Parts: sequence; structure tokens; C-alpha cells
Amino acid sequence: MITVLSGGVGAARLLRALRRHDAEVALSAVVNVGDDLVMHGLSICPDLDTIMYTLAGVNDDERGWGLVDESWRVMQRLGELGGENWFSLGDLDLATHLYRSQRLAAGATKTEVTRELASRWHLDVALLPVSDDVIATEFDTARGRLSFQEYFVRHHHDVVVHAVRVRGASTATLSEQSRDALESCERIVIAPSNPLISIDPIVRVPGVREILARRRHDVVAVSPLVAGAALKGPADRLMRELGHDASAVGVARFYDGLVGTMIIDVADAHQAAAVAATGCAVRVTTTVMSDERHAMALAAAVRA
Repeated sequence: MITVLSGGVGAARLLRALRRHDAEVALSAVVNVGDDLVMHGLSICPDLDTIMYTLAGVNDDERGWGLVDESWRVMQRLGELGGENWFSLGDLDLATHLYRSQRLAAGATKTEVTRELASRWHLDVALLPVSDDVIATEFDTARGRLSFQEYFVRHHHDVVVHAVRVRGASTATLSEQSRDALESCERIVIAPSNPLISIDPIVRVPGVREILARRRHDVVAVSPLVAGAALKGPADRLMRELGHDASAVGVARFYDGLVGTMIIDVADAHQAAAVAATGCAVRVTTTVMSDERHAMALAAAVRA
């Protein structure tokens, strides 16, 4: 049994690799909900949906989000009517958000709705929102306070960040399903997701940090930085802006006390001793899942 702390594209690809590496392993994903939002009256869960679509084989890998063979007629028409369409939702993708919003309005929890949606795609990975409560990652920036999607999508994460806040995390309740997945698994994996805005909002939910610290020798983290750079998104820039070292060593320090083993890319092999000096074991392999061979190599390192 493996439980993966997950956020976005990096987690989705790792989960897909782990499933392909071993079809028998019981996989759960405890997923970030800090970038969830309500837009056009609809409840949208970007990380949950990216993982769901990727595991179902219908994600648009070229864009990294949304559905393959998508169309955009609704958003186009919304813009023509004068509505806000900077956060684009594809015509097919809208069905997911309409279903989720309808079920939440009827009293279902986010965990229940996610299970229902995953079952429609016949997924054999348990997708678990870390909490059913509202958690919102926000940024103090040169443009003022921005929501996650305003920073990430509207401003293309091209604005200096002074601080990251995760509203609601400290008072949120860790879902029973997520707690069980973290407590009962043989190994906890921290996916190669942005430490500051994908993983930290999960860890801030009361109970998660305590479980990781207590089970740290069972925790394996994959660095999302390769040669000091993020493969996608602003992880490297955010770490520098917020006073962290944008490197595999900086990631290890960020996870200090929570991780027993760090997996770093071959491009960072020269940093292995410095990573180990933070108090964790080190494995060196390819972490760039650019093809099936590299993805399987990373999955094997995670399972080792």
C-alpha cells in the first residue's frame, strides 16, 4: 500500500508511473485542495481533476491540464457577452464541474463526489481530498493579495511573491479517508509537486505533519527541481523569492524532519552528500518522466 501526497501534473504522472510499474499495488493519493475555487458559480478542483484525467488517459498532456480533444465554445461565447473568461473551462470539462457543484449543493462531501467521479472513469487509485473543508492558498505580491488562480493563471505566475498564506488550513479537519490512507500504508510518497503551494497546503492540515514526522522513515520525497529549475510552473522562482535555496538541497531542507529518503535527479548527483547532510537517505535516478523508460525508472526508485 502506497499513499502519495499529490498536487497537479507531477503527482499525476508519478501516480500513472506507479500504477504501470505495478498493477497490484494499492495506491491512494491525498490531494491538495488549496487551489480549488468557485468560478461561474461552479466548484472547481484543478489538482483532483488533473490527476483524475491523467489516470483515466484523457488528460491533454500537451497543455498539462484539461481534456484531450477539448473545445472552447462556451468560454468564447462568455467572452463575447462580456463575461470573465481568463480562467478557461473546456466544454467537456464543464460537465465535471457541473456534476460536482450539483452534488455538493445536495449535501455530498468533496470526498464523496471525488469517489463518484473517479468511479465513472473506472479508476483503481483512491483519490482523496486532504480535507472536505475550504482551504485557499493566497499570495501576498507586488500587485497585492491574489488568489491562487489569479496568481497562477490570470498573471501567469509572473509577479513577485512576498508570502504564501493557506487560509483555512490550520482549522481544517483531515478527512477520515485521508488519515486512514496515511496511517495504514506501507510507504508515504511526496510527489514531485511544488513544495510551497502543492505539498505545504496538505501538510498544514492538522494531523498530516504529525503523521509524516512520526513515520518519516517510511516517507520518500521526489525533488521537483532538476539542476535548480522546475520542469513546469514557478517552484524554483517561488523558493528563491521566499528565501529558500532553489535546489534539491533546498527541497530537502524544506522537508526537514518529515522525510526519510529523498530522490534526486542524476543532474543533481553532485548534491547527494549535501542532501544526505540534512538527515535523510538519498537515491539518485532520472526524475524527468519524459518517456516510459524514465517513468518506470523513477517508479522503481520510489518502490525500492
